[in-house]
Amino acid sequence: MVRLPLTPVEMERGRRLGAALRRARGERSMLEVALDAGISPETLRKIESGRVATPAFSTVAAVASVIGLSLDELWADAAGAAPGTRRTLAS
Repeated sequence: MVRLPLTPVEMERGRRLGAALRRARGERSMLEVALDAGISPETLRKIESGRVATPAFSTVAAVASVIGLSLDELWADAAGAAPGTRRTLAS
């Protein structure tokens, strides 16, 4: 299966997702969070830097759980919406 190139909107959403995870991680080390989430530190680094703009949902959910971030807040950040507003990632 051929994967279509990401659109600029998808790439920006990935950067916002990574930034939100990085902020929520706070002072915890990338290694600690990655291992607690069951992923490699390299995967977390790529997500946080926006190099992986569309990570697997299970990966995002695992990291969010480890750092105590609700998926609702995370999706709002990634979509560029203010917390507490309802917006889909496709918006």
